[in-house]
Amino acid sequence: MATVRKFDVETLDNATPHDEVASATVRLVDCGKEKFIQIDTYGRTTREKPGKLSQTTRLDQQAFEKLVELGRKHF
Repeated sequence: MATVRKFDVETLDNATPHDEVASATVRLVDCGKEKFIQIDTYGRTTREKPGKLSQTTRLDQQAFEKLVELGRKHF
């Protein structure tokens, strides 16, 4: 699991599409002193153990707001 508090922004040229994951879950996490947005992904349907948690990323408020800002500018 990773907690993201800051982003370094770069542009990726010549990118190719990635495989899609089977599913993702967004969790609203309250640790008492701090809240997070957590994104859990479960990998491709063709993996050895389909449905098994693959990656977890937590964003604090500042990182989430930055990600929203970047997304709005990009799209």
